[in-house]
Amino acid sequence: MNEFGATLRAWRDRMSPAVVGLPVSRNRRTKGLRREELAELSGISVDYLVRLEQGRFTTPSEQVAAALARALQLSAAERDHLYRLAGLNAPGAAEITDHIPPSVQRVVRRLDHAAVAVFAADWQLIWWNRGWAALCGDPSRVPPHLRNFARDTFLPGPAQLSAYGVTSLVAGAPQAALVADLRRATGRFPGSRRLTALIDELTTGSETFARLWVDGVVGAHRTDQKIIDHPLAGPVAVDCDVLTDGDADLKIVIMSAEPDSDDETKLRLAVLSGADAVPGT
Repeated sequence: MNEFGATLRAWRDRMSPAVVGLPVSRNRRTKGLRREELAELSGISVDYLVRLEQGRFTTPSEQVAAALARALQLSAAERDHLYRLAGLNAPGAAEITDHIPPSVQRVVRRLDHAAVAVFAADWQLIWWNRGWAALCGDPSRVPPHLRNFARDTFLPGPAQLSAYGVTSLVAGAPQAALVADLRRATGRFPGSRRLTALIDELTTGSETFARLWVDGVVGAHRTDQKIIDHPLAGPVAVDCDVLTDGDADLKIVIMSAEPDSDDETKLRLAVLSGADAVPGT
């Protein structure tokens, strides 16, 4: 019996398209999500999803399992069950998780007026909305394992999360706050192998990070002000606020402009110019 595929199919059938912002017409025959819809939300191919559901492939990676759990808005218990069916260790308190609780997904999907992204405790990008992709450039062009804000900050390379120029108006402070936040994460997830690997990579590759890390400051990265050099809207000044969610220590990053300002107008223009941008999963 292919319990993984059967369970995946059952959860797909129960998922209302309206919950994930898909249009629902009277002529729709499928009660839940279509395969192509779940595949797009999860960032995998339809053929791969078919093989999973039919039991022709039963060992997806942790990344695929996490993406499916997010797209299906599984509870923590359901997510853990999906991992076990796939032969994976369910995310525990010792390891950082990429799971976004359904309640958080509902909230961030309603923030259409702003550019919004969700990062894991190690600043790995795990979700973004159309506004974020329109304002900063589509992160899907960056390989998934490189979508890390801390790595972008201290080890800049050709594959950056932001496709456009970004300038912080608070010189030096965002870097120090980011390092303090990562140190805080090591206390929350002392057994996280991926966090340890990230810290080792940053310490070895960046003198600035190594110097700030030695300072031993512990804190949370809460706010910043940035100017994004958008190719159509021009320079857009935004407030960047970081909200933290629960035990998973998710970072919900919201970029917005001052109401009734020129920057708000340019932000709207940037978002409209990227109306076809695909939200991340």
